[in-house]
Amino acid sequence: MSKAAAFIALAGIDLEEAGAVPLYRQLYETLRSAILSGRLGPGARLPSSRALAGALGVSRNTIATAYEQLRMEGYFEGRVGSGTYVSRSLPKMRGQRRKTNAKQRAKRRFSQQQRLSQRGIEITNLWQVIGRDAYQSNAFRPRLPASAEFPLDTWSRLTGRRWRNMPSDLLTYGDPAGYRPLREVIASFLNENRHIDCETDQVIIVSGTPQAFALVAAVLLERGDAVWMEDPGYPRARATFIAADAELIPVPLDREGLDLQAGLAQAPEARLAYVTPSHQYPMGMKMSPARRLQLLDWATQSGAWILEDDYGAEYRAAGLPIAALQNPKDAGCVLFTGSFSSVLFPALRIGYLVVPPDLVDAFMAARILMDQCPPLFGQVVLTDFIGENHLERHIRRMRGLYQQRHEVLIEALHKAFGDFLSVEAEEAGLHLVARLPEGLDDQVLSRLIAEHGIEAPPLSFYAIEALRRGGFVLGYAAIDEETIRISVGRMRNALEAVMN
Repeated sequence: MSKAAAFIALAGIDLEEAGAVPLYRQLYETLRSAILSGRLGPGARLPSSRALAGALGVSRNTIATAYEQLRMEGYFEGRVGSGTYVSRSLPKMRGQRRKTNAKQRAKRRFSQQQRLSQRGIEITNLWQVIGRDAYQSNAFRPRLPASAEFPLDTWSRLTGRRWRNMPSDLLTYGDPAGYRPLREVIASFLNENRHIDCETDQVIIVSGTPQAFALVAAVLLERGDAVWMEDPGYPRARATFIAADAELIPVPLDREGLDLQAGLAQAPEARLAYVTPSHQYPMGMKMSPARRLQLLDWATQSGAWILEDDYGAEYRAAGLPIAALQNPKDAGCVLFTGSFSSVLFPALRIGYLVVPPDLVDAFMAARILMDQCPPLFGQVVLTDFIGENHLERHIRRMRGLYQQRHEVLIEALHKAFGDFLSVEAEEAGLHLVARLPEGLDDQVLSRLIAEHGIEAPPLSFYAIEALRRGGFVLGYAAIDEETIRISVGRMRNALEAVMN
C-alpha cells in the first residue's frame, strides 16, 4: 500500500480536541482499529509524523506518541531512512462490514453456538433466566429483598468504627474458610435458629450459594454422576451441575416436597440430591417430616449426599423457622448452605456452607484453589451486625413487611384476574407462583407482559421436564404496595386479549 493509499485509508479520522480521551490515545485507537479491520494491511506505509500532523491539525508529538505505542505493541515497524510501516508479521485481516442485518446476526450467533460445548449451550440458555439485568428491582423480579429497607445507617456506623480501628493483619490474605469470628457467630446462629449441631470449623464462607454449589460439585461429583434436582427448581444450581458434567435427574414435587419414589424409580443410585426443604424454590411448599426422614434414610443407606439449600427459611409468615435436615442423626450425609444476599442485600455476596467434619480438609483445599480467600472487610462488619443483634431485628421487621406485600399481591391478582390465575399462596417469602390455565404457553405470555414493562418470569424456565400447567414466578419483596397494584394492572392489560 502506497503512502497515498494509506492517507486514503486513514481518511475520516476525527479527533476531538475537547474530548476526555487524550488526542494521542484517540489516534492510537483509530490506527489500531484500521489495522484490525483490514483497512491498513501488513506492509502499508504510514504518513510521516509531520505530514499526518499537518493533515489532522495536531502537534507532531501527538502523532509520534501514538506511532511509538503501536510500534511497542508490534503493530508498526520502522525502517531506517524509509519510514513507518504496518508490521509485515501481522496476518492479513479481512475487512468487516460495519452493519449486519438480523439474518446475519442470527447466523453469527448460531456459528458461535457451534463452537460451544453442549454444557456451554445449556448454561447460555439458562442465563436467559438467571443472568439478564439481575441488578434491577423491576416488578416482579424474584429473589430480590427490600434493599431500600435495609438499616444502612447502622451498617455505615459499624463500617466506620471498623475502619477507624482496623488492625493491619486484616489487610492481608485471610483464612481460606473465612473470618473466624464470623464463622463462630454463624455456627451459633444456626444452632439457635435452625437446630444445626455444627462446630466453627465446619462453616466455610462463600460468595453466595452458587459458589457453595460449585464447591460441592468439585469435591463430591465425578463426571456423569446422577444428581436429583427438584423440578421445578433453582436454575443456578442446575447450571452448576451441568457445568460439572453431572447427569441431572428431574424429580417432580407434590404437596410434601420432593417426590422420593419418583427419584428412586429414575436413579436409585444417585450421588447427590439438591433440595430446598424449608421453602421450596420456586413453588414454596415445605418438605414434610415423613419425607425428610425418608430422604435421610435413602442417603444414609445408599451413601449419597444431600445438599440442603436453606433458601427463604427466615421469612416464614408464622412461627419459628423449620429445623434443617442437617442434624446429629444424619450420619454426615448433609451439606447445608445459606446466604445473606436475600436476607440483607445482594451486593454483600456473603454466604456459608456447613460440611460434615470429615470433609472439612477437602473443602478447604477446594476453597483455596477457587479464589484463595473470601473478601475480608464485609465479613468483619457482618460479624458485628450479627453479634449486636441487628440481624435478628432486621429479619423480624422484614418478615412483617413481606407478609403485608404478599397479601397485597394476592388481593390484587384475585381482583384483576379472578380464576384466570390460580395463586399458590404458600407462606410469605420473597415471591409467589401464579398458575395459568392448561394449554397456555407461559413463555409467550411472559414476553407479552414484558412489553408492558413488567417482569413475570415463566414457571417453565425453572423446570427441566414440560409442565402440565405453566405460570409466573412473581417477586414482591423489593417493591412497595402501590407499585404492586399498578404492576398487576399492567399485567391485566397485557393479558386482556388472552383472557377474553
